[in-house]
Amino acid sequence: MSRPSKTDELPKDRANILLVDDRADKHVVYRSILEELGQNLISAKSGEEALREVLKNEFAVILLDVNMPGMDGLETAAMIRSRKRSAHVPIIFITADYGDEVRTARGYSLGAVDFMVSPIVPEILRTKVKVFVDLYLLAQLAKQQARERGQLAAERTARAAAERANEASAFLAGASVALSGSLNLGATTRELVRLAVPFLADVAAVTVPAGENLESPAEVVWSGEVAAELPDIEAFAGAGSGWWRDAVDRVMASGTGESSCAADASAAGNAPRAPPTRHLEIPQGARVDAVAVLPMVARGRAVGVMSFGFGPSRRTYDAHLLAIAADLADRAAIAMDNALLYKEMREQDRRKNEFLAMLSHELRNPLAPITNAVHMLGTGDPGKIEWAKDVLDRQVKQMCRLVDDLLDVSRITHGKIDLKFEAVDVAKVIGVAVETARPFIDSRRHTLEVNPPPDPVRVRGDFARLAQVLANLLNNAAKYTDDGGQISLGAAREGSEIVFRVRDSGMGIPKEALSSIFEPFRQLGSAADRPQGGLGVGLTLVKRLVDKHGGAVEVKSDGLATGSEFVVRLPLLVDVSSGAPPEVHIADVGEAAPRRRRRILVADDNVDLATSMGLLLELMGNDVRVTHDGVAAVAVDSEFRPDVVFLDIGMAKLNGLEACRHIRRKPWGKVPVIVALTGWGQAEDKHRSREAGFDHHLVKPIEPAMLQRFLAEIETQTA
Repeated sequence: MSRPSKTDELPKDRANILLVDDRADKHVVYRSILEELGQNLISAKSGEEALREVLKNEFAVILLDVNMPGMDGLETAAMIRSRKRSAHVPIIFITADYGDEVRTARGYSLGAVDFMVSPIVPEILRTKVKVFVDLYLLAQLAKQQARERGQLAAERTARAAAERANEASAFLAGASVALSGSLNLGATTRELVRLAVPFLADVAAVTVPAGENLESPAEVVWSGEVAAELPDIEAFAGAGSGWWRDAVDRVMASGTGESSCAADASAAGNAPRAPPTRHLEIPQGARVDAVAVLPMVARGRAVGVMSFGFGPSRRTYDAHLLAIAADLADRAAIAMDNALLYKEMREQDRRKNEFLAMLSHELRNPLAPITNAVHMLGTGDPGKIEWAKDVLDRQVKQMCRLVDDLLDVSRITHGKIDLKFEAVDVAKVIGVAVETARPFIDSRRHTLEVNPPPDPVRVRGDFARLAQVLANLLNNAAKYTDDGGQISLGAAREGSEIVFRVRDSGMGIPKEALSSIFEPFRQLGSAADRPQGGLGVGLTLVKRLVDKHGGAVEVKSDGLATGSEFVVRLPLLVDVSSGAPPEVHIADVGEAAPRRRRRILVADDNVDLATSMGLLLELMGNDVRVTHDGVAAVAVDSEFRPDVVFLDIGMAKLNGLEACRHIRRKPWGKVPVIVALTGWGQAEDKHRSREAGFDHHLVKPIEPAMLQRFLAEIETQTA
């Protein structure tokens, strides 16, 4: 068997050979000589035609006649060489005038590889052309092999990237399933570090700081089999340098990760892009070689930090691993946030149940003496009747205070409380607050020391609400101080602020409770430890009212049995001469009594309330009619023609708003003063009553003295 020739090993694709000559007979000769090479023979009869073919095709060699009319062979060669695509194509000049040395020199300068003189020797032409064809085909083969090798390398790279991406996707999918398996904070943190080892680290840690949903920081560390000698947090801490702890604190504060490697920006395959990280220096002697510390960010805030470290495995972090670690941290943030929210929901549910129990207890407390007092009213004994009146008065006021506190918290929370800002004298606010809290303080036999500012000081605020703030703090101090304790209230100017300080010698506040003491329904100790009761909203009211005044409140205590201090800071009024402090007067019922007998209509579907109010108004010297629904109220109004009408809003058949509109449409309906007497006291409730035609809006319950004063005021206004 004969050995295959080199030509037999060439690729099956054929090369192009360009034949350029102006004589047709020469083309016949060239084709007859070169046909046995088995290549593509392309003819051109002029230089211009040759240039067009060069633009269309790629050639292994060009046979170019020197002497052609128009553009000769040398000019054609110059044009071929000027084009980048054809600059290196071999050109064999064919000429009948080989002795012209000038033309020959120019031909070689234009890149000619050979000159052949006519007549052509077929074997020589065929051999020379075959050499260039073989070189061309070998070059094409090399290019093809290079392309194939490049494609193979690219396929291998893509396959490796796909495998890494699939591995990352599988890991992250498994992590999502594992993290969604529990809403317990401890279980979630343990699962996070277990997931990271050994795929992402030899040792991993999760750090969750103390915050509003976590009273103390939580930290879990996990090391796998490959890092069995790194069993605890000291794997990161090195030789006690604290560098890792500092890195965790920085990442928690900035929200930007830190790593000990300079990862390139191109994460392979479909893996998520590596996060931007600051460079982290690992000190000499640390027990890990590569570290990544990444934040766990959910809802725009850092809920924790994940730390990854390589040690014995000698691995390091590249862009791919950093990207996976960042994705895990993002998913971990969602899981941690869900766990914290669940913990918060459970805590709120517990506090809600505790609040409902407290509310039930606090409402039952006054109901028992009220029931007893009602029974005593029927005895006919003047002494017992007087005692019963005092009991009823005290206990009803206690119930009203509880309801008012709850309503105040709700109104402030929803931004529906209206504050009347004016220049307020600090000393007078202190006086009213002390007067309000004094009975409770005296009942506990406490000593109260009051130190108002030595000079007149004013703030811009709502006088009644500021007095409420200080009274609540005094009541709180009295409640949590054993009988016979010490309480002080002082105020002093500090820079551009007035600072109130309420100190007590009471039970103190644990440090872990200081951050939550102003939250609603929070109380210290168990129900048995709080003999004075309360709903746990007093301090919440203080905090929110102070915030409304542009101030700040804080609490200080060294722990249990050390007493406590509440500090309220309010901005001073810049222009102390503007405005005057409100004067607080306790109305004298006798002086405020109406001066003439009035016709008054009372309409309320609460029969006891309507009847008792009617009796009270009759005792004040008025002619009174009482009805219990809106339709009857309109009918009685038409017949009775009252001067004043008290309408409940939520009555049956026809509510108070519609009843008021019906009355106002009567010919005499413009005359009476119509008053809404209701349990609804929000701003929108008052707006609706004004639109319906009411002149005034009063919130139940209204004390007899206040009712008598109100009648006197409207009498003065309508006189």
